[in-house]
Amino acid sequence: MLDYDAEARDYDASRGGEPRARVAAAAVERLLPVGARVVLDVACGTGIVTARLLRPGRTVLGADRSPGMLRLAARRLPGAVLCADAAQLPLRAGTVDAVLLVWLLHLLPDAAPVLAEARRVLRPGGVLVTTADKNDAYFTESSDLAEATAALRRRHAPRVPDAADLLTAQATALGLRPVGETSFPGLGQGRSPRAWREAAERGRLPWCREPAELAAAVRALAALPDQDAPRPDPRYRLLAFRG
Repeated sequence: MLDYDAEARDYDASRGGEPRARVAAAAVERLLPVGARVVLDVACGTGIVTARLLRPGRTVLGADRSPGMLRLAARRLPGAVLCADAAQLPLRAGTVDAVLLVWLLHLLPDAAPVLAEARRVLRPGGVLVTTADKNDAYFTESSDLAEATAALRRRHAPRVPDAADLLTAQATALGLRPVGETSFPGLGQGRSPRAWREAAERGRLPWCREPAELAAAVRALAALPDQDAPRPDPRYRLLAFRG
């Protein structure tokens, strides 16, 4: 996992900056309950998305366990940031209208404790909004890169903690029912075949860790034309569950 304290200063610029934050916040807003008065963004990072959810009559809180990230978030959300682990939130049960888990669950070994904690702090009728299938986001748009890697990804992609079917089953077991879905583009985040090949060679792709898989992925990526041309931006999936 990244050292988020070390990454904090350059984090926004390296991940699409304000344009991506704008479309992400708009997508989250579409899934929030009408009249939501208290919104908690768990793993809020620098607060670049969180701050865009501020509205008259709405309190928006940002929680993160990285002090480096929170120092930046505090500038955007004065007096409204919490240093906290996602599985141990310093909030009373039933006090939040919406909990956001955006770009978080894919990083965890198990999403269940975080989902349970989000459920605990939600008010009756509150909504949980989470990203799902994050690692598939780069391949949802049709491209030669998606086609060249499809067979490898199908055969070797590991079971991930943010798989939509798994999250839905875990949320349902907690008494949360699916109530909506949307998506948004990761503007400016499309990667070139060369960038993907270099990621494979560094062992950063979960679907090509074994030597044979790695060699096959490198060959497939190296054979694509326009090696330095970015392919389509990733499209992130958001699911909403109501308590």
